[in-house]
Amino acid sequence: MTLTFLLRVGAIVLALLGNSLGAPRSFSVDYKNDCFRKDGEEFRYISGSIHYNRIPRVYWKDRLLKMYMAGLNTIQTYIPWNFHEPSPNQYNFNGDRDVQHFLQLAQDIGLLVILRPGPYICAEWDMGGLPAWLLKKRSIVLRSSDPDYIAAVDKWMGKLLPMMKPLLYQNGGPIISVQVENEYGSYFACDYNYMSHLSKLFQGHLGDEAVLFTTDGAGLSYLKCGSIQGLYATVDFGPGSNISAAFNAQRHAEPHGPLVNSEFYAGWLDHWGSRHATVSTAIVAKALNEILALGANVNLYMFIGGTNLVPMAQAGDLTEKYFAIREVIKRYRKIPEGPIPPSTPKYAYGVVKMAKVQTVLSALEKLSFSGPVKSIYPLSFIEINQVFGFVLYSTKLPVNCSTPTPLSSPLNGVHDRAYVSVDGVPMGILERSKVLTINITGSSGSRVDLLVENMGRLNYGGGINDFKGLVSNLTLGEDVLSGWTMYSLNIDEAVSQGLIQKTQAPGSSHPASSPAGLSLPTFYSGSFRIPDGIPDLPQDTYVQFPGWRKGQVWINGFNLGRYWPVRGPQVTLFVPANVLSTAAPNNVTLLELEGSPCTTGPCVVEFTETPILNTTVSTGPCPRLFLRGG
Repeated sequence: MTLTFLLRVGAIVLALLGNSLGAPRSFSVDYKNDCFRKDGEEFRYISGSIHYNRIPRVYWKDRLLKMYMAGLNTIQTYIPWNFHEPSPNQYNFNGDRDVQHFLQLAQDIGLLVILRPGPYICAEWDMGGLPAWLLKKRSIVLRSSDPDYIAAVDKWMGKLLPMMKPLLYQNGGPIISVQVENEYGSYFACDYNYMSHLSKLFQGHLGDEAVLFTTDGAGLSYLKCGSIQGLYATVDFGPGSNISAAFNAQRHAEPHGPLVNSEFYAGWLDHWGSRHATVSTAIVAKALNEILALGANVNLYMFIGGTNLVPMAQAGDLTEKYFAIREVIKRYRKIPEGPIPPSTPKYAYGVVKMAKVQTVLSALEKLSFSGPVKSIYPLSFIEINQVFGFVLYSTKLPVNCSTPTPLSSPLNGVHDRAYVSVDGVPMGILERSKVLTINITGSSGSRVDLLVENMGRLNYGGGINDFKGLVSNLTLGEDVLSGWTMYSLNIDEAVSQGLIQKTQAPGSSHPASSPAGLSLPTFYSGSFRIPDGIPDLPQDTYVQFPGWRKGQVWINGFNLGRYWPVRGPQVTLFVPANVLSTAAPNNVTLLELEGSPCTTGPCVVEFTETPILNTTVSTGPCPRLFLRGG
């Protein structure tokens, strides 16, 4: 054997050995060539946002596969802190909260991941993902160097980030980059020490090789407070923006490196009482093409995200926008071959008769597991350890109100709606920023009840420390009301345990005539069967509420959400098949807050195969709890 032959054999063996072990995986920012590098090769991501916390686990694979077949090579997702730590030190990463499984599923399908773990995420999500229990310290300054806030963040990230580290790309997982905080340049605090602390915290848990970045609006004022040395600065903007100007803003913060739009808005969000938001497919496709033609990286926010904002509908339906975006992507990268999974089938189960069960007042002992709390002045939700849902506030009329007397929230302290009754007679509704005074009547000593509804905390801006309940005193005429009794209501648990049952107890019959044209907040129930002999049932469906005004709906104990057809624009709620059953009757429970159709017309809800998202509604003023994307 010649030396040359031996060297050749040795080279072949080394090459085979290297392939079997796998070359080291890497992902980095190439500042010299203005690009990302993946395993040493130039790389550009075309991504779409998907929030696992808004989709049942059984549908994760379907939605991810459709994103992959659209030509995306990456997904972007947030991790909502309050979704996984609803109470201090009580962590939940199971079932629909199993984010590790979601990320592994994305990798199995062939998608990379851009992770956005916060701690603040915005995301059109309650309190921007921050847990409400942080507000136990009333003076806390969120998203700042406040020591109590930092201590909670450090503990949470100390739990989360070590779980994410094995899923980083260089460690064999799908995560190519991790965002630190979110659009911090839009927040009033502008606390560089806070951002510096987060940067070191993330690097300490994830390692120096992790690509960390920030996202801010495409303006110098946003980037001034949002970007910080050591974190790659990216921008976000929609299809109506000046694309060159937007990327010029990024270049001000990052003279070299890849161009990145971390949130390219494929749609917009809806507010109760406003028209359904739409952004034309042609405009989105045109702007996306212009971004990709520049060689930029882009993430479509959202790709699937509920009833709007999306190329793919809430139920996983393939839309015109989905295919238009796919055609644009085709010009820049090879689209996966094979059939696209179809839209999920829908089934119209039809009309379900509902019957009155009992009022909230008559069910109070079943709903308030913790019992009454007494205080001279009203306490907020968080002060009585209530995070979501409803609290009943009760007091006595201190004087006779034989003529209509104003009950007022002079400091706009009803957060967010209060359904008011006196001795079981509905009097009206106080509503945050909209209705601050109603007139009531009653005798001295009469019981005054206010069922206060939390309609979701502000997710964006300086008001995210959004306290719920009666957060300031109420007045009757000129006098401050005092002597309150509060009941924290656990309605989800009561409904799931089947505790809401028909009763003849006082308060369950029809109340006296209401001067406000309202009824007491009341539970209704009904049921329907799905035949088990028909293939492919149950299927997804939508539920609508003909003649009902406002309330909450549960199906088989699952809290489906709010209905408010009189305000709109959304009329139907999506019902995923996984909450339905063919083995037993499907139970429907409504909590109607204002007034049912049952005394004047059909007392029914209807399951249909078609969503109704765009009714004509009043465009007058209403509370806008969610202010912007991302």
